Amino acid sequence: MEDSGTPERDDKRGADWYRTLVEGVNDLVTVIDADGTITYVSPAVTRVLGYDPEELIGQEGYEFVHPDDRHRNAEAVEAVLSNPSESETVAVRFRHADGSWYWLEATMRNRLDDDIVDGILLSSRDVTERKEYEVETRRLAEEYEALLNNVEDAIFLIDVEGVDDDARFEFERLSPSYERQTGITTEEVRGRTPRDVFGDEEGAELDANYHRCLNAGEPISYQEELWVREDAWIWETKLAPVVSGGEITRLVGITRNVTERVEQERRLRQQNERLDEFASVISHDLRNPLNVAQGRAALLAEQTESEHLEPLVRALDRMGAIVEDTLTLARQGDMISETESISLTDLVGNCWATVDTGEATIEVVDEMSFQGDPDRLRHVFENLFRNAVEHGGSDVTVRVGCHDERGIYVEDDGPGIPADEREAVFEPGHSSARGGTGFGLTIVKRIVEAHGWELSLTEGTDGGARFEFEMGE
Repeated sequence: MEDSGTPERDDKRGADWYRTLVEGVNDLVTVIDADGTITYVSPAVTRVLGYDPEELIGQEGYEFVHPDDRHRNAEAVEAVLSNPSESETVAVRFRHADGSWYWLEATMRNRLDDDIVDGILLSSRDVTERKEYEVETRRLAEEYEALLNNVEDAIFLIDVEGVDDDARFEFERLSPSYERQTGITTEEVRGRTPRDVFGDEEGAELDANYHRCLNAGEPISYQEELWVREDAWIWETKLAPVVSGGEITRLVGITRNVTERVEQERRLRQQNERLDEFASVISHDLRNPLNVAQGRAALLAEQTESEHLEPLVRALDRMGAIVEDTLTLARQGDMISETESISLTDLVGNCWATVDTGEATIEVVDEMSFQGDPDRLRHVFENLFRNAVEHGGSDVTVRVGCHDERGIYVEDDGPGIPADEREAVFEPGHSSARGGTGFGLTIVKRIVEAHGWELSLTEGTDGGARFEFEMGE
């Protein structure tokens, strides 16, 4: 009969078999006694936590657990001590040999009655990456909720079921801002399609935009008109796909109510069209007969002498100046779309040569180059030079130079403009010079603002008027 062995030999075989098993698995196996002292740790501890097993055996396991996690660890130990038939799983941070913290998920079992184990058996695995992912996911979710709940623009989420032309779009969630602006709530639209919510015609247009984003696989932008609360509102929308598992599963839309802005743009376009019509009337229907009248007045002056001729010619010339300034004013308000590099010295020189400046003096203090529309800016400098001579006299001195880092100034040493009149001088028709049209500084302001610059009027270095252009970045 074969000897089955003694109990002592069986126990040794069992212990050897058990040790071989735990030392061969990837999980970290640890045994602690009822007080938490480590009595055994598998070689996997070196790979997972950087310790030699001998460094941990005999140590209090709690000392290596993060202070914020020790209560959970102690509760799990207490639970398996109180109920040996049940296991407990707990995730705690354990100090690595390099001083950093690693997340370990440990399953505890009470094996105090097992002669081989004689303690609480812990099977642990490194879940640091998973925990960091959970923390990051939770942080992103909190940021997402904060964004969704506080952003002024309306946000909507669309679930995508299916692919390509067979895809079905259903509303999933609306931001509080969307609900406030439209009166439509998440509860009303969740699980419903665009056609269900907005009707066949508008729903079909929404579907088409959603399909376009789905097929493009990238964000798209568009403007749409939707009827909300019996009013047609215009929305500027950006739609982006969300990819999960290689497929687009959701669309995120951010939309802004631009109805007021669009209507203002429409009104502005209509005003500009009327202004163009007005400019055409001035250009053709008024300027042509005025030119005839000026020509006839000149012929009359050659043929006869009359005290009425000089006032007549002066009045016709003033009418001509008003026509020219009005035409310039009507055509200079549009934003500048194309610019080129301009030399300040060249621009000033060309403009000064075209103005009747008498004995006046021009000084270009600084040389600089900047981007602008030279044709329009000629109107600016010519009007400023003419204004300086009209108010400062034929011997006035005009200086042009750099203002701060990004700006230009034009100043004179004339009488200046009182502080309480500086805003009014830019209004159409305002003129303190005899025979002036009152449009010169209005034209200056319109052209400067059309460049995206800011214009201000202050006192010059020598007490005259100083005009400053702030060009910005």
